[in-house]
Amino acid sequence: MKVLVINAGSSSLKYQMIETDTEEVLAKGLCERIGLDGSKLTHTPENKPQYVEEKDMPTHKTAVKMVLDALVHPEHGVISDTGEISAVGHRVLHGGQYYSDSVIVNDDVKKVIKDCFPLGPLHNPANLIGIEACEDAMPGTPQVAVFDTAFGQSMSPKAYMYAIPYKFYEKYSIRKYGFHGTSHKFVSGRTIKFAELDKNDCKVIVCHLGNGASISASIGGKCVDTSMGLTPLEGLIMGTRSGDVDAAVVQFIADNENLTVDEVLNILNKESGVLGISGVSSDFRDLSAAAADGNERAQIALDAFIYRVAKYIGSYVAAMNGVDAITFTGGIGENDCATRGKICEYLGYLGIKIDEESNKLRGKEMYISTPDSKVKVLVIPTNEELAIARETLELVK
Repeated sequence: MKVLVINAGSSSLKYQMIETDTEEVLAKGLCERIGLDGSKLTHTPENKPQYVEEKDMPTHKTAVKMVLDALVHPEHGVISDTGEISAVGHRVLHGGQYYSDSVIVNDDVKKVIKDCFPLGPLHNPANLIGIEACEDAMPGTPQVAVFDTAFGQSMSPKAYMYAIPYKFYEKYSIRKYGFHGTSHKFVSGRTIKFAELDKNDCKVIVCHLGNGASISASIGGKCVDTSMGLTPLEGLIMGTRSGDVDAAVVQFIADNENLTVDEVLNILNKESGVLGISGVSSDFRDLSAAAADGNERAQIALDAFIYRVAKYIGSYVAAMNGVDAITFTGGIGENDCATRGKICEYLGYLGIKIDEESNKLRGKEMYISTPDSKVKVLVIPTNEELAIARETLELVK
């Protein structure tokens, strides 16, 4: 069965065509600058040259048509016609409190996605546009919504409630939701299998570390806590996001800089994190190079990031009363051996011992802890597109 995975942004559309029998990626690509000047399709089929088409894409509907045309093209296509596509799996950011699992799209599902626009104002509208564009282009083909917030729906009230007047929870559904859920579910499940843990009660912490970063704690594969909150702004220090700050910081900056709340939140989302501390970059490679050259602020940014990750790990060990495995994933988690090692230096109290040679490796499933480490420490590359394809397959097969 062939599943097309779609991740629609406000002005972009990423895709992968996956053969679910072998889990092989037949093609992948990106539509850029939808609705803007200079729009472009970059299509990369397996075992064929990359194809680039620069053409106006006024809408997502146009972009989807270009993707389908590329997939069936005689020279750079990978299928003979769109009838070979059995289903389309869509990454949808926010499902609110309505969905704890993926679901086949119908009018009720689309209404929920729309009702969650206030919770995901940048992503949910684009996600819905992507779904409707695929419905128009492939009538009758099942569309599946895979919610980024679904994994966090197994949290208990003590973990997801904010200590604000309860009426705001009732009226606006203000609570912790968590994000990167598709990745956390995939990696925690893979950790259980790879490390041969008890699938019913094992305690796993997943550190999804990249430009956006989050940590989850799960027992038996069910999320009990996660670091992101109502929005992806809460939690770890990230590339450009502040992570946890005193809420009064927003008012303080607004008052003293004569800014609106929206303008301050834009700063906290796009100008903060390690970029804000260092003044150098949101890219950890640039930070590491600057720190090596003696840039004190770059070093502080790296140290603060590592410290925050270690604190969250410690809090989740306490929340679960123990941990069996800690897994690193994401661009930093999979590839930055120095950051992994420094995080684990904080965790000696857990009886963790790191194999320095293993930790020098990158981007593959592996243990980086020694055999006598009391907690298994692993690297498991994430694959959100494959996770979406699997969830889609389960619903339509």
